[in-house]
Amino acid sequence: MTLARTASPVLGIDFGTSNSAAACVDAQGQLHPIALEAPRNAMPTAVYFSSENAHVSFGSAAMQQYLADVQDGLGTGRLMRAIKSLLGSALIDEQTVVNGRSISFFEVVVMFLRELKRRAQAQLGTELHAAMLGRPVHFVDDNPERDALAQATLQRAAHAAGFEQVQFQLEPIAAAFDFERRLTQDTRVLVVDIGGGTSDFTLMQLHAHPSPQRPRGQDILATSGIHWGGTDFDRLLDLGCIMPLLGYGQRTPSGRELPNRIFYELSTWHLVHHASSRQKLAEARDLWRDYANPAMHQRLLQVLQQRLGHQLLALVEQAKIACSESQQRQAIHFANLYAADALATAQAELDPAVLPTLLHKPLSAITACALACVAQAGAQAPEVLYLTGGSSALQPLVAQLQHAFPAAQLVHGDRFGGVANGLAWAAANA
Repeated sequence: MTLARTASPVLGIDFGTSNSAAACVDAQGQLHPIALEAPRNAMPTAVYFSSENAHVSFGSAAMQQYLADVQDGLGTGRLMRAIKSLLGSALIDEQTVVNGRSISFFEVVVMFLRELKRRAQAQLGTELHAAMLGRPVHFVDDNPERDALAQATLQRAAHAAGFEQVQFQLEPIAAAFDFERRLTQDTRVLVVDIGGGTSDFTLMQLHAHPSPQRPRGQDILATSGIHWGGTDFDRLLDLGCIMPLLGYGQRTPSGRELPNRIFYELSTWHLVHHASSRQKLAEARDLWRDYANPAMHQRLLQVLQQRLGHQLLALVEQAKIACSESQQRQAIHFANLYAADALATAQAELDPAVLPTLLHKPLSAITACALACVAQAGAQAPEVLYLTGGSSALQPLVAQLQHAFPAAQLVHGDRFGGVANGLAWAAANA
């Protein structure tokens, strides 16, 4: 695919916590989703720095190279995921050591955006100088200053990645623009965008034949968002299913609960690396006196020493998806983990019956946020619930939303590409 050289396309970029996607509309009004990992249009938001040859890989290749290095005993490389979660916090400008040199997390964001731009340019056959970036309704809940800082930081990163012009659009509104292209009649839609780090909503009047002259602001009836998403589901399921095998929730011989911090770090995508630092490993070794069950302590040390935290989270993520889709119990197998001797006899499973219990807090908060969005618009209830985002297919969430809006038709959209497509349409019609 090569765009006309006279065209000046704007790249719509959905920079996500778990996955990212991109698309653009050419001068003839044709949408071009970018096959970032052909044939897939999305790629995991992941960067891996190999310690073996200093190579930097991105997306699925980053995950695969990390796992290969761990299995080959080269587990000192650095995998970074969920880096979007650091926007708006002081951590984004902190330095971390990668292969002997200091690099800021901000620089990692720039590297990822630059690679995304490179892949888009290679596919489109033209230089890209402008971007329409998606943003959640709230990067940070209840903190306007940090929220503004997060957008400013992402804009700064996009400029550093080579985009001279950068605009923003709310992600649920972008998803609405993408859905609107397929409507045959005017419809009032509640867009439910469940991403890796946030859940965002917009109640919007959409049109089968929108006029280019129509101010779209009057069609946006309400927006809301909350800082809960798929990575939070993974964390809670990891804490509920796997971390108890390592001692989480256990009591010491004297009756005290074991320290929770190390288990929370092992269960949080962007904090996993911290749990395997020399200091944390030393602290974990010193806990042997506090373990009533020495086997659990041995498992914890193995996970930390062999840097298996990312792999355990990946197993939980896979089980979550399979459990939700099949509505069957899913065993979580540790046998394929590198030298997982201490974990070999451990057993874990995810039961669809317990998903609503383990995820009660985020599911209740997300549903309440959706109801609050509609309440902002008074009596204008949605005719359609349009679900998009990587975590929008989770069955307990879908069931809660259907219960909350029983009169609305449920429509599942493009989970990974819808927002990027909508951003491209928004840029083309700006």
